[in-house]
Amino acid sequence: MSPGVIVGIVGAVVGVLGGAVGTYFGIQNTRGPKERAFMVRCAIYGWIGVGVFVGLLCLLPHPHRWYLLVPYAIILPNAIIKSNKIQAQIRAEEAKGRRKPKRKKPGR
Repeated sequence: MSPGVIVGIVGAVVGVLGGAVGTYFGIQNTRGPKERAFMVRCAIYGWIGVGVFVGLLCLLPHPHRWYLLVPYAIILPNAIIKSNKIQAQIRAEEAKGRRKPKRKKPGR
């Protein structure tokens, strides 16, 4: 095997492992059940989306595969921004539901 192939394989493995670790900790750092369910859905959609993108990069002929970068570069950042807003909204709603009502002090 040539050094380029070895570096490519090692890079791909490190990339997938980094994505897996990021997914794991992204789900573990949630604060409630709704937020966790949302993050699991986001992770599934993200892995499927990136998998389809990489698969199409491998399958499409040379000049056409690079056209995939245009929708990918538009869709990915917008999906991240939208999911972050939804996650913040879910987190705020769950935090509101967890607040303990103020107790009246005895004798007042």
